[in-house]
Order: sequence, then structure tokens, then C-alpha cells
Amino acid sequence: MDNGIGVSVVLPCLNEEEALGICIDKIKEVFLKERIKGEIIVVDNGSTDRSRKIAEEKGVKIVFEPKRGYGAAYLRGLKEAKGTYIIVGDSDNTYDFYDIPKFLKPLKEEGYDFVIGTRLKGKILKGAMPWLHRYIGNPIFSQIFRIFFRSSLSDILCGMRAFTQRAYRIMRLRTLGMEFAMEMVLAAGENRLKIKEVPIVYYPRKGKSKLNSFPDGWRYLRFMLLYCPLWLYFIPGITGFLLGLFILLLLLKGPIVLFGRFWYLHPMIFASALCILSYQIINLGIYAHIYAIRQGFLRYDRLMHFLRRYFKLERGLLLGTFLFLLGFLINLFIIIEWVSKSFGALYRNREAIFSTTLMILGLQTIFSSFFISLLFLKKK
Repeated sequence: MDNGIGVSVVLPCLNEEEALGICIDKIKEVFLKERIKGEIIVVDNGSTDRSRKIAEEKGVKIVFEPKRGYGAAYLRGLKEAKGTYIIVGDSDNTYDFYDIPKFLKPLKEEGYDFVIGTRLKGKILKGAMPWLHRYIGNPIFSQIFRIFFRSSLSDILCGMRAFTQRAYRIMRLRTLGMEFAMEMVLAAGENRLKIKEVPIVYYPRKGKSKLNSFPDGWRYLRFMLLYCPLWLYFIPGITGFLLGLFILLLLLKGPIVLFGRFWYLHPMIFASALCILSYQIINLGIYAHIYAIRQGFLRYDRLMHFLRRYFKLERGLLLGTFLFLLGFLINLFIIIEWVSKSFGALYRNREAIFSTTLMILGLQTIFSSFFISLLFLKKK
């Protein structure tokens, strides 16, 4: 950038009077030692202690963000950052800002766009991380993230990171809460930025922790599911649909004996419901996926390419109409047979369940096709 600022360090701050001054002093020492022309931006997120006063005394840039939230504070600070390279880290002294050169080197000399610390491959000092977070929460969320998004990162929730100004603009970050940490890693991967992990030491924090284990854990899991329709919608939807269809076709010919028992109408009713609900889940997944891509939350992918290439409203209507008419004709045959028997006893329960299922699936296909076409409409 042409403003001469090489590095911007952004520190979100909510009542961190015990550690903020220490963090600022460390950063200034690094700037001086490494001859870095840098800036320190403290984002006051509504502190009621001496945090703001300390920042003023240290002569750093202070911005105020009235909207509470980890992400809200960072977005405000990142908006103000002018450096070619940006460092982010908590202002509670859990991260050692003497490590700044370790984060800058891959950006400056090795061509990386995004560098993230890893505590799990580094060292976690005694009392720095609760047992629940260290051995259950963090490893599990990192593993789920690796599976969902085909990532190789070991510690996706590590808060000390560095990236280029260009990378920040490409990521287009927007979440306001604790999910921000995960969104940044996801955005870096989705935009195919060159990412590197560096092992770090994690220290006990100074002051009171603001983490809420279970609420924050749910927010992380919810975020990953919302940004991964494959696992939220398509895998359970397709699995349920194929299982339901298999049971329906298996029992259509008549009862079967399994585990020493006869399986007949009740499993068919269950299979029909499973088929219908699973098919609806698949449709919801398609809606969500298209919407997320159109809104810029997800990157254009193979599923979107497939839908763009092969989906047409008319094809969806034809398929839906075929399924509906097939089910309708089977039901019509059943009604005709019933009438021919003077409305007497009729043993067509299996066929009735199967045909009704087909009719419902056909109607779902017809109306889903209209909605998908609406989502595909071009905007000015």
C-alpha cells in the first residue's frame, strides 16, 4: 500500500485492563526491533474498566464499536487497518506478540496469503486452556471442520493470525459473533488462499474469560452446518430417501420375515414418511445451496455447475408430472377394483401406500422446480 504502513495489529478489547498494556508494549518492542513501520488498533467493544484509558496512554489508535461481538469488534478494526500485512490476536496476553515476526515471514518471504497459529502442535501452558476445550471441544471442532471443508488445519480456533491486505479483501468477512474466527478460516480456504500454520505457545489469560463453552460450541457447530449443505442436507437426505425407497420396493410384493417376525404395513408407512421427508430435506438443501452461493456465502462449486447445466423448469415439471400421474393411475386402478367389488373388502394397502408416496413426491418436484427457477433468476 502507498501509505507507508507495513503492519497493522488489530486488538479487540472488552474489559482487558490487566493485559492490554502488556500486549501493546510487546507489539511496540517488535516494531522497534524489526524496524517495522506499523500501527496498533485497539477496538473498544464497550469496556467499562480502564482499558480505553490504558490504550490512550500508550498512544495507539482507538476505535469504538458499540455492537457487542467478537466479529463485530474485528470487522470494525480491520476496516481501519492500513497496513500491507495485518496481525490479529486477543488482547488478554494469551498469545505472545513477540511471535509477530514468525507470522510475517511466510507472508513476506514465502508467498503465503494467510498464516494461523496452532496451539495443538505448539505448547499449551498449564491453566491456559480448560480441559474441556483442550481435549474435547477444540480437537472435535477442528476435526469436523477438516471433514466438512477438506482442510488440513489442526487448530481452526486459534485466535492469532496474519494475512495480507489483499487476502482480507478477498475473504469478505461478515459474521459478528464468535463464529468470526471460523468464518475467516473457511473464507481463506474457499477463496483458495495459500495458508500456513505455525506452532505457538498459548499462555494463561489475564482477567476474566468471556467464553461460554456450550453456547459458543453450538454456534461453531451451527456455523459449520449452515456453510456445509452437503452434511446438513444432502447426506442425511439422500441416505433417508434411498433407505425409504428400498423398504417400500422390498415390501411392495408382500410381507417379509426378518429376525423371526413378519414385516408388513407398518414398515411401509414408516418408509413412505421417511422417503417424503428425506426428499424434502434434499430440496431444502438445493434451495439453501443456491441461495448461499447467490449471496456470496459459498463459492460456486460442482453442484451449482451441475444444476446450472442440467436443471430446467420444464424438466422438473415433466419429472414431477410423471411421478404424480404414475401414482394417480395406480390409485385409480385401486378405486376401479374397489368399485367393481361393490365397495367390498379390498387388499391393496401396499399399492396404495406406494402410489400415494409417488403422488406426493411428484407434487414436491413440481413446486420445488418453480422455486429453484425463481432462485436462478438473474438480478440486475
